[in-house]
Amino acid sequence: MDFKIIEIFTRCISIERINDDKFETAEAATVLINGKPAISSNLNVITVSGLTPDTEYEISLEGKSQVEKFTTGHESYILNVKDFGAVGDGVHPDANAIQAAIMTCPKDGCVYVPAGKYYCTPIFLKSDMTFWVDDKAVIYGDTDRTHYPILPGVIRNEYDNDDEISVVSWEGNPLDSFASLIMALDCKNLDIIGGGEINGNADKSDWWVDVRNKRIAWRPKLLSVNNSCDVRVCGLHLKNSAAWCVHPYYSDRLKFINLEIWNPSNSPNTDGFDPESCTDVLLLGTKISVGDDCIAIKSGKIYMATYHYKETDGIEVRNCRLERGHGSVTVGSEVAGGVRGVRVSKCVFSETDRGLRIKTRRGRGERSYITDLRFEDLVMDRVHMPITVNMFYFCDPDGHTDYVQNQNPFPVDYRTPKIGSITVKDVVCTGVDASFVCANGLPESPIEKIELDNCKVSYLPEGKRTPQCPIMMDGFPKLSGVGVYLKNVKEAVANNVSIEGSIDNAPTVENVSDNKLDIKFI
Repeated sequence: MDFKIIEIFTRCISIERINDDKFETAEAATVLINGKPAISSNLNVITVSGLTPDTEYEISLEGKSQVEKFTTGHESYILNVKDFGAVGDGVHPDANAIQAAIMTCPKDGCVYVPAGKYYCTPIFLKSDMTFWVDDKAVIYGDTDRTHYPILPGVIRNEYDNDDEISVVSWEGNPLDSFASLIMALDCKNLDIIGGGEINGNADKSDWWVDVRNKRIAWRPKLLSVNNSCDVRVCGLHLKNSAAWCVHPYYSDRLKFINLEIWNPSNSPNTDGFDPESCTDVLLLGTKISVGDDCIAIKSGKIYMATYHYKETDGIEVRNCRLERGHGSVTVGSEVAGGVRGVRVSKCVFSETDRGLRIKTRRGRGERSYITDLRFEDLVMDRVHMPITVNMFYFCDPDGHTDYVQNQNPFPVDYRTPKIGSITVKDVVCTGVDASFVCANGLPESPIEKIELDNCKVSYLPEGKRTPQCPIMMDGFPKLSGVGVYLKNVKEAVANNVSIEGSIDNAPTVENVSDNKLDIKFI
């Protein structure tokens, strides 16, 4: 098999090439539609656009024998936003016209945003439709925060104050926030497609100024999928977000394919992709380069786990490139509902501070169980600290208190989080700086299992290393050239692991009950 069909839309199709490369190949592949060249690309995940709805096609790769037939999705009507009064000059406010087209759109219809620049306040999508942003279209966010609607963190029942619905959140709590520029709220069977750009325009406004203080409401995301299911997003370019770029929230069965997410390296809190309390989420063939964590998997703080409990389960990240940022793939720290079933494979992590980054703390709660995380077939290039696990993360107003930071065992109670199994397999790390693995569990709740299998690690030369703190906790020293540091772990396993250029010749372990570390130091 040369490729497999991933998703079929009304006007495009996404395929994934079958090979041993991560994210992209040295030689481009040409995709044929009905035997004619449609697109050439080095990417492993390729989207072919320009198709017609309700039409049968054949797809193949030039020079390969595999041919697959497919039929594009059904489309009932297409509505052009310019027919509803949108101007597309980058100056005239166009949100009302686009919103009118969306509200008018019949079931299984398509709202088309043609070439142009559209200056917009938040746009709300709805179920059973396609929102198509043309390759030459850009939707810019309004730079004036007073023009943005405010969404309540929760809606309470007028007759029963204990009955509430969570609408939006800010950093793990249901707090009033400005609506996202593109908002899918209570939607199902929704497609957002096209090669166009969603630009939050935050570089042209004051969204990145005084970010720790709430001004009217908390900052908007760029694209939010809230309380929704069966939503697919394909081909978009997302940039200059006021806060997190893509925020799936309390949603199920979501697919994000061939996206490009970019924010300046100095932009605060501009995570790339943050699924929170979601199940069955796929991120495929996507490039992320941002100012904070590229991917941050979450499930809220303890209020949400208590009153709106939903575990995050089934997150798959494949054939992606994750650049810059604080962490390539982070789990936490808002994980009070727990996270399980994370699969990350065939990815490139490049020049991020950390590769796999797990962060939690006392107070996240007994439902905060992070387990069944599997990272395999990865390349980490110049990632300073490839694997970090921290159960003393000093976030939140009480983050530096004795309760959070004390290294002595505390009683296990309803506030105590847990970390289960973490597997890292078939990974090559080059240009490591501070440490390869740094993991510190709670003494009263040790990390259950860390397994390393077939990992090859090499460090920067000593003169080019900079001492850094792999984990953000009080009193932890800066490290430089350290191989493996483990503390408060029940079981640690390493098979076929080689480390070249570190300052030590053996792992540093403390309170590791079952030590099965077979590591070759070169």
